[in-house]
Amino acid sequence: MEEKIFVVQEHWASHHHFDFRLEKDGVLKSWAVPRALPLQEGERRLAIAVEDHDLSYAQFEGEITEGYGRGVVRIWDRGVYWATKWEEDEILFELQGEKLRGKYALIQIKQGKFASSGNNWLLVKRKEEGS
Repeated sequence: MEEKIFVVQEHWASHHHFDFRLEKDGVLKSWAVPRALPLQEGERRLAIAVEDHDLSYAQFEGEITEGYGRGVVRIWDRGVYWATKWEEDEILFELQGEKLRGKYALIQIKQGKFASSGNNWLLVKRKEEGS
């Protein structure tokens, strides 16, 4: 498994949220997480897929002064991850960051009231083996 970077940026824009980003194919695949990140096994959070960002954005902290996303951005966590599965509708991975550690999943929501755009996912803290 290849080690890649991840970053979580806390973003005070029109709505406070977290930007969760995973390096893949030379870009940062990105999701906006409206609530706090899942820290306990079994916790789930809505994660809305947004446009890919350039890898250099993993270092960004500061103020965005114009356009959509205008507001203050701070790095909340960063580290490395290993993907064990990366498919169109499901990503399984392990994070090793300062705050986020352990096994996680991103699962695309395909049914129900949140499925209309195809951009809605669940970010889930998975159960660790042996626990």
